[in-house]
Amino acid sequence: MQKLELKAAKRTSFGKKESRAARRNAQVPCAIYGGGETVHFTVDAKDVKPLIYTPQSYIVEFDIEGTKEVGVMREVQFHPVREEILHIDFYRVQPGKPVAIDIPIKITGNSEGVKQGGKLVQSKRKLRVSGLAENLPDELVVDITELGVGKSIFVGDLHYDNLTLLTPATTAVCAVRVTRAARGAAPVAAK
Repeated sequence: MQKLELKAAKRTSFGKKESRAARRNAQVPCAIYGGGETVHFTVDAKDVKPLIYTPQSYIVEFDIEGTKEVGVMREVQFHPVREEILHIDFYRVQPGKPVAIDIPIKITGNSEGVKQGGKLVQSKRKLRVSGLAENLPDELVVDITELGVGKSIFVGDLHYDNLTLLTPATTAVCAVRVTRAARGAAPVAAK
């Protein structure tokens, strides 16, 4: 899994007033929790943009005034009107303990259903998985070569080594839908 390094400054005062002051100085208030003491800190707003505005998932390595912390992003709070990041929560990654994270899906192959005139529809862009940090892939590969018209691939159909899928098994990942052109071609082919 890809890693992103961020420099951070520890926060000693909390509350709305202090958070607003940090945001005015182009800082984003953050917290990392789980497996020990919760640490509150701020990071530069421009430094977190590669983490927020991307389909990729990262393990984040923080340097909080000389103290090293490793975590994964858990939740981001945005301003309801402006696209300003208000707060980010991270979950601490501990050696030997599994971590839950959303990983992007990569579709590969050329579906039989698409060749017959169907349309591929991708319902999920990311799946929540649990695994050790060293076993987490950059993306989850889903092969659609055998997928026919009117058929779907569900989370329960997928299996990956050293990973547990946390997304419900009945969730559809992708499907090949019947199009009007495919429906019109079927009666002509039958004659």
